[in-house]
Amino acid sequence: MKEELESIERNGTWELVKLPKGKKAIGVKWVYKVKHKPNGKIAKYKARLVAKGFLQNEGIDYNEVFAPVARLETMRMIVAAASNRGWPLYQMDVKSAFLNDYLEEEVYILQPPCFEKEKHKDKVYWLRKALNGLKQSPRAWNMRIDGVLAKQKFSKCKSEHGVYVRADCSTNLLLVYLY
Repeated sequence: MKEELESIERNGTWELVKLPKGKKAIGVKWVYKVKHKPNGKIAKYKARLVAKGFLQNEGIDYNEVFAPVARLETMRMIVAAASNRGWPLYQMDVKSAFLNDYLEEEVYILQPPCFEKEKHKDKVYWLRKALNGLKQSPRAWNMRIDGVLAKQKFSKCKSEHGVYVRADCSTNLLLVYLY
């Protein structure tokens, strides 16, 4: 849990403040998971701080939540095409992806259970960046990755908004599939 909080602090995700008048703070909870090695032995215990997004109110805590994701059929087609043509395929998981995306809305959360600041129990965290569990987190992440890929000269596919293409010339083609 300390490791998770250190990651959040290092990333500048929040700031401890007094709750402004007329605003409400959303609760948070700890979600625990046991990670296993391929042989079934325990690799590590993981704790993630998650906002109670189900307590958010549309128009107050968030406005838009839609974030496009490519369809599974599209991934199958890309894998089949790559296999047929001998293209290399790479897969990656973006850890803490949501913790890197700035929020458009003003969102406050309560201090994490068991980690309240003793001298500041009356304060809450103002979120500068998204947190897992918020309704707008997927959209914030999508807008951020969309901007990064656009700067790298990728074009968003018109019929499949989770697919990005960059073609340097007739022989160089790079596809990015987001899910």
